[in-house]
Amino acid sequence: MNEIFALFQSPEFLLNALMLVGAGAVSGILAGLLGIGGGAVMVPVLYEFFGFMGIDEAVRTHIAVATSLGVIVPTSIRSFSAHYKKGLVDFNVLKIWFIPIIIGVVAGVLLMDLASGSLLRAIFAVQTLLIALLMVFNRDSFQLAADLPGKIAMISYGVFIGIISKLMGIGGGILGSSFMTLFGRSIHQAVSTSAGLGLIISIPAVLGDLFFVSPNTELLPIGTIGYVNVLAVLLMIPVSILCAPIGVKIAYSLPKRTLEMAFAIFLFSVAARFFVSLF
Repeated sequence: MNEIFALFQSPEFLLNALMLVGAGAVSGILAGLLGIGGGAVMVPVLYEFFGFMGIDEAVRTHIAVATSLGVIVPTSIRSFSAHYKKGLVDFNVLKIWFIPIIIGVVAGVLLMDLASGSLLRAIFAVQTLLIALLMVFNRDSFQLAADLPGKIAMISYGVFIGIISKLMGIGGGILGSSFMTLFGRSIHQAVSTSAGLGLIISIPAVLGDLFFVSPNTELLPIGTIGYVNVLAVLLMIPVSILCAPIGVKIAYSLPKRTLEMAFAIFLFSVAARFFVSLF
């Protein structure tokens, strides 16, 4: 017990706790700004945080991913509520994606429990790199078609969103909004609608990570249930909820291209960090 108190009082731990609070703030702003859950920010911060705590590599990425999704639950509620008031949410799209995304999330829960930490880091690195490239090259004027594709394509993409989002610990907003803009929807409608994906993804994902996984409990840090670290969730949730409306205001008042490019640069650095960790 004394060792635990010493850890919480150490300057390094306090610094990392401040990083968690900062990551919660950034994730909240990003949730409102880009219609995403902020997991691309939280997962790398949590990965480093649990590394400082001495958590074994075998479960460190699992805990970072699951904890990120735990924070995304309330952040997504706050973000979606703010976007809903703007009246641009396309519920028809959410209805089509609802079941396929949940199926994908369930598959992701099962896959993550079986996957090694290095495999999860590889998946996160590759997908983060692809998202960064997408943000760099995806322009509002670039479209594949004037309207969304048929139900089979939508359902298939919904399953893909669920699996990838679960394995990466993200809310799926960037995957949804990019898809919608490629098929003729305005960026504001795409962001507003995709804000709802965080709810569809994070709630079943967190329930799965809490109750339907079988981690090695000897490797888990204190305060962790399943793969979800309650301490980190409690530190990050309040600021992420408070900051989500800030992102919404920015999204409706400023051009987003500069911010998207800055976020892309951050994602490139995150991808590089995770690629390096594999060697």
